[in-house]
Amino acid sequence: MGIFEKFEKLRVIIRWNGGWKESLLKLCYYDDLKIGCLVGTDQFGNKYYENNNYFFGRNRWVEYNLAVGYDYDASMVPPEWFGWLHYRTDYRPCEDPTRPSYSWQKPHIMNQSGTPYEYVPYDTTLPKIQAWVPPNNKKASQDQDKPNTLKSCVYLSR
Repeated sequence: MGIFEKFEKLRVIIRWNGGWKESLLKLCYYDDLKIGCLVGTDQFGNKYYENNNYFFGRNRWVEYNLAVGYDYDASMVPPEWFGWLHYRTDYRPCEDPTRPSYSWQKPHIMNQSGTPYEYVPYDTTLPKIQAWVPPNNKKASQDQDKPNTLKSCVYLSR
């Protein structure tokens, strides 16, 4: 591959990602610029892409919704798209005929750690280690109040 083909590939990648400004923004957010086919979006606005010209394991990826900025997290991917991203299934969530849907399933929410909605358990058991509290010794406090009756000695060494 000559230098001109590399520059042509760079031009195609930048054009596909929306120009120089959008390419720099994506490079800043995701540390990578890729070309791929948009295969779907989820309820959070994440976009899922696939390009089988890349290595296996790198040919499916997600671009998180830009509204979250740099605070994107892997828990923002719903379980049905997680299975597709990690090759548990080749079916996208919209085309999977065997995907069960139960009434007891809750809608997906992202990890709430570090937010005001995080789960903080409370403890009802006593701690196993008690902090040490110094004893209230009256004799020790009385000895400190007495003046020192011993005369100081001066030692001369020769």
